[in-house]
Amino acid sequence: MATPGKYYGDAKLDSGVQTSPDARFFKYAAKFPKFSNKGKDLVIQYTVKNEQDLDCGGAYIKLLPPGLDATTFNGDAPYNVMFGPDKCGATNRVHFIFGYQGKNHLIKKTIYPASDKLTHVYTAIIHPDQTYEVRIDNEKKESGQLVEDWDFLPPKEINDPSATKPADWVNEKEIADPEAKKPEGWDDISKEIVDPDAKKPEDWDDELDGQWEAPTIPNPEYKGEWVAPMIPNPTYKGEWVHPKVPNPEYHTDDNIYAAEHESVGFEIWQVKTGTIFDHILISDSVSEAEAWYNDHFVNQKKAEKEMFDKQEEERQEKERLERAKLEEEEQAGEEEEADDDEEDEKHHEHDEL
Repeated sequence: MATPGKYYGDAKLDSGVQTSPDARFFKYAAKFPKFSNKGKDLVIQYTVKNEQDLDCGGAYIKLLPPGLDATTFNGDAPYNVMFGPDKCGATNRVHFIFGYQGKNHLIKKTIYPASDKLTHVYTAIIHPDQTYEVRIDNEKKESGQLVEDWDFLPPKEINDPSATKPADWVNEKEIADPEAKKPEGWDDISKEIVDPDAKKPEDWDDELDGQWEAPTIPNPEYKGEWVAPMIPNPTYKGEWVHPKVPNPEYHTDDNIYAAEHESVGFEIWQVKTGTIFDHILISDSVSEAEAWYNDHFVNQKKAEKEMFDKQEEERQEKERLERAKLEEEEQAGEEEEADDDEEDEKHHEHDEL
């Protein structure tokens, strides 16, 4: 069922799909005319509103290749791109994952999602020159090169398999000074000494309690075990660096960015549900995504915030009145109890007379 939620800009235009009930896996997918983004920009954009103050759950979207079977669509289904926020435990990030050559590759950078209960626009832009950009509310949060920020390709160089660290390589930066000598009398200083301020208790009985011995305390003169000071190692050669050689498995791929797409879907787990997904746009036009943001979402964001703030003020005022009422009831109860105590005291005095 479509819903704009508890606060919104336009009840009709801003009605989206909301997750419910709690502690569930959700999956929802839909097809569109198949297309390839080869030679074109690819834009993935949608809105997320976590009215429930999401503490554990996904809120990401998946762009899927041709051949979707909605009846079997699940977390194991292959996807071209997975994008959007995810939060649970130590995880609090915007996922950006590519399905490439049978493996899923997560961006190496950390992008943090919005953290309030309002609607936010998440946008991923992938260019034919294999650069990308991530925006939240049309503000750039990250950008760069696909081949640098994902591990799609094998490394250009690898450690030379024929090279090993020489057996006589010296790794120690410092050594104990061979000319240093322990000072005379160092070992004659005891670790503890008799407490000079201790006195035999006056009620101590040698026959009953045994011979009294003063307790010991740490000796302030004690310096610990003697250790020769360290000096720079004259034979130190530095950290050994494994020499590199060209990786025979390295190759380039100018088409990492490109794929065929035919469906979009959500496949998520949420402990505390209530997220609303809306305004999904899959396009080859960055300007189209920006135009929608400027022409519609700017107004939606303003109106939604005003409604949210008003509801928060009303909620806080209601809580204030409830607290005041509770305090009045507690005070009235205390006064009534005091009156009863006073009345009991009068009866007691009367009985004594």
